[in-house]
Amino acid sequence: MNNLVLEVADQIAVLKISRPAALNALNSETLDELNEVLTEIEGRDDIKVVILTGGADKKGNEFKSFVAGADIAEMVNFTAAEARAFGMKASVPFFKLMNMRQVTIAAVNGFALGGGCEIAMACDIRIASDNATFAQPECGLGIIPGFGGTQRLARLVGMGRAKEMIFTCDNIDANEAYRIGLVNKVVAKEELMDSAKAMANKIISKGSYAVSIAKAAINNGYDMDIQNAVEMEANLFGITCSTHDKAEGMGAFLERRAADLTDF
Repeated sequence: MNNLVLEVADQIAVLKISRPAALNALNSETLDELNEVLTEIEGRDDIKVVILTGGADKKGNEFKSFVAGADIAEMVNFTAAEARAFGMKASVPFFKLMNMRQVTIAAVNGFALGGGCEIAMACDIRIASDNATFAQPECGLGIIPGFGGTQRLARLVGMGRAKEMIFTCDNIDANEAYRIGLVNKVVAKEELMDSAKAMANKIISKGSYAVSIAKAAINNGYDMDIQNAVEMEANLFGITCSTHDKAEGMGAFLERRAADLTDF
């Protein structure tokens, strides 16, 4: 891979987007590589959590940029058809981040602008360093968000705040992102990866199969009417009650011991 770095240890994959000359902007090659590596990760039982973050800039600064956006140098001469194809290309790995059985955490270290904000929103959980900056600046370029921003942002922060961010193109800092519900927590930049890994390890300590089913239930039920969504949940609840982890987890609770949960 030319634009990604993958490190796997202790059931955690750290996936760094690394295009230092472009502040980790997303071009077609990077999107293709993301799709390839996420497909690989999805099939690996030894990975339970994926932490997505930005690689260092040319000076080695780890906290300059998460992803500074889509690559404008590639987009500048797009036709309408080419722009649509670019947006659809991005949707494939973004939906993988959203729907893969592993939990995905965006560790946002610096600029998360445009496509950077959008790829963070495709993850299950977002942790921001205290110097992170978020924005959807596309309208200032005469376009609109094309990697899911008009859809995921409204679902996360509400329609009014999403419209304000997209229409004004204003940057917001990490604390404001936390206040409006765009990120789950804000930590000192020096603590970002430790915090993300601590959360990953807490998730791994639970039943990985149950977590993956809970993720599917949340994602699939979000846009259902409540009656059908609750019925879907009951069906999935029934499935989890047929697993080794259910027997082990409940047995351990009754026996007042630590559970050894192993199913994926």
